Formats: sequence, C-alpha cells, structure tokens
Amino acid sequence: MAVASQPLGRRERNKQAKLERITAAAGELFAQHGVDDVTTQQIADAADIGTGTLFLYARTKGELLLLVQNAHYAAALERGQADAAAATTALDGVMALVAPIAECNRVQVDNGRTYLREMVFGDPGEPHHAEALSIVAQTEEAVADVLTTRAQVPAVEAATLARVVSAVLLLELGASVNAASSLPDLLASIRTQVAAILPR
Repeated sequence: MAVASQPLGRRERNKQAKLERITAAAGELFAQHGVDDVTTQQIADAADIGTGTLFLYARTKGELLLLVQNAHYAAALERGQADAAAATTALDGVMALVAPIAECNRVQVDNGRTYLREMVFGDPGEPHHAEALSIVAQTEEAVADVLTTRAQVPAVEAATLARVVSAVLLLELGASVNAASSLPDLLASIRTQVAAILPR
C-alpha cells in the first residue's frame, strides 16, 4: 500500500518560498545585467530577504548562479536526450545531445562561462555545485549510451570517450577566445573534434 506523502510544515513551506524568491530574483538580475554586475545585496533586496538569510541558501554569488542555471542545464539535457533518440549515427546522436546544452550556455555568454568556471573550480561540497556536477555526469552517461547503441562501442571505452566529449564541450564553451563566437560556429568546431575521436 502506498504511503501518502506528508504535507510540508510551515517552516519548510517558508524555506521553500524563500528559495523560490531567491532563485527568481537572482535569475532575473543575472539575465538582465550579467553575474559580474549584480551584487548579493541587490539579489537579497529583490527577494525581500536579508543578506544573512540569502547566504543560508547560497554562500557565494557563484553558488547563486549555479542554483539558477542548474535547472536550465537539466532541461537542456532532457531536450538533448530526446533529440538524440532520433539520430541514426553516433556523431549525430552526440551532437543532438550536446547542442541544447551549448545553446543553454550561450543565452548569456558571460553567465555561461562563469557557470562553467564555478562548476570546475567551485566547492564540490556545496549542494548547488554538487548538482551541477551531477548534470555533467548524467550528460556523460547519455553520451556513452549513444556511443554504445549507435556505434557498438564497448561500455568502458564509451565512458572514456564521453569524458573526452565533455572536456571538448567545456573548453569550447568556456574559452575566452570563443566568447564572441556564434553558436553555429561553436557547434561546428565541437562536431569536428567529436568526429576526430569517434571510432571509424
């Protein structure tokens, strides 16, 4: 017999409401001004909370960016997985999978690059950072799955190649030299590099 979930108590409802206000305020301010030009005080004011309360939910501005962006990246991964399901070749499948992630990263270029930097160099013990790393791991698993199903690559080799694809994606999206590159140009470069590592 299924057990009904208990309704949230007042304290938990208040915490959830504050988290939602913080996420909405930070997301709006980051989208309008870029993460570098927004202060934690502005986010706290927009969320109608004190800065001390804000830091209970995210200790740094980088963590706030991870909080905001993780949901977008998770949704992009879902879209990529759906698109990859229709691909007939391993290369097309990998590109279908990573294209929405690259597009998500380029919505606001500086925010996208900062997100990647926080993900790589941030504190993995922070919950929003851990969630970002989990999305990367899920992406790598999805790439490995494409390689095993479309190109019959053995699982261990597919996992290694998926990590290389992940590194290519990170470098192409995060590199300063690519800050002004268009999304089609980035995807073309990623495709060329992925094609070079896939089994023939």
